Amino acid sequence: MSIKNISILGCGWFGLALAKELIMLDYHVKGSTTTPEKLSTLEEEKIEAFLINFTADQIDADPAFFNSDVLFICIPPKRNSPELADYPDKIAAILKGINQPATQVVLISSTSVYGDENRTVNEFSETMPDTDSGKMVLAAEQILKEKRPDHSTVLRFSGLIGPNRNAGRFFAGKSNIPNGLAPVNLIHQTDAVGIAVKLLQTQAFGHIYNACAPAHPSRTDFYTHAAQEMGLAIPEFIQEKKEWKLVESLNVPKYLDYKFQTDISVT
Repeated sequence: MSIKNISILGCGWFGLALAKELIMLDYHVKGSTTTPEKLSTLEEEKIEAFLINFTADQIDADPAFFNSDVLFICIPPKRNSPELADYPDKIAAILKGINQPATQVVLISSTSVYGDENRTVNEFSETMPDTDSGKMVLAAEQILKEKRPDHSTVLRFSGLIGPNRNAGRFFAGKSNIPNGLAPVNLIHQTDAVGIAVKLLQTQAFGHIYNACAPAHPSRTDFYTHAAQEMGLAIPEFIQEKKEWKLVESLNVPKYLDYKFQTDISVT
């Protein structure tokens, strides 16, 4: 199957970065925004821009947007918002808009579907989310698998860092930060985009992928180093290891053979 037409629902921090990379690789990319003012931004990047709005009940979109080989759904749930509970229904409404049975759907999900249960988790581990957003994301995954069992892929990203999300600023100058000995689970935007591109190139659809850097320094070591790199005030962590998880991926190396480009280890 030749894949050339990609639709990206939600051209935010990750979606726009993915779109720009795909344009460079000569894919035809359709991108959506809910903001009329952003249409010109997408068009300047040679993205075919669509204004799309959706609720838990319906989606207001040009059907042409969904006419593609692969649809990436890149709309994270709105945490701490009354709309959070509507997230699974929004995903269901979006899926109803797909007008081609063969379209592959890739849901950008989160490793928050695994609770902090003091264990190492991979794609075959039981999902036991302990946050409201994690529960909604898992419900959305289940809807995707139910509605499109043969044409669905889930990319579970760990904490995203990169441009405008510099980890050195997260805790700079703060003190008494809990859980300093817990491992971090992070992925740089470069690798998040790289894994999505490799998925298209290999056409290894139909799996769940944990997208997380293989290094897991402690919170103390990682965020102290990140602050030092930026010349910011050093954070002070409590040297304890309470609720934690360590996210690893079995499927990224098995099916994608992806080599991470950004090393988050602290040397």
